[in-house]
Amino acid sequence: MSTAVDKTVEFRPKRIRRVTAVCAVGLVAVFTAVGLLLGDTPTGVIFRVSDQIAMVCLGVLLAGGVLLLGRPRVRADAEGVEVRNVVTASRYSWQDVLHVSFPDGASWARLELPDDEYVSVMAVQAVDREHAVAAVRALRELHKAATAR
Repeated sequence: MSTAVDKTVEFRPKRIRRVTAVCAVGLVAVFTAVGLLLGDTPTGVIFRVSDQIAMVCLGVLLAGGVLLLGRPRVRADAEGVEVRNVVTASRYSWQDVLHVSFPDGASWARLELPDDEYVSVMAVQAVDREHAVAAVRALRELHKAATAR
């Protein structure tokens, strides 16, 4: 029988991942179209193939930046919680976490730490509604089980 002590949970944002994927595809498509159309302009400016390739590469780079917004993840087990946001990743022991909270009006959940500090958990976002509720409940259950020992 599985208990809260021996399970691992992982959550990622749902809605923002779909939005970033669509935006990334759109950016690549638009910059590719602009790159292809650069060679034929009546302005007198001469665009070379290298300029067209650079435009497509710029679209790919911007798409990669947009996809970073869908990177957040939270993974928790009986020992602690790992929070990966857009750029950074950190692991916290449950003994270092005071509460798992989702303040009113906040965009995402957070881990309350000692000395009035907190860490945003961008993987648990308010726009995901029931998915966010399930994530916070699972994190609170693991926190409660770990701190009760």
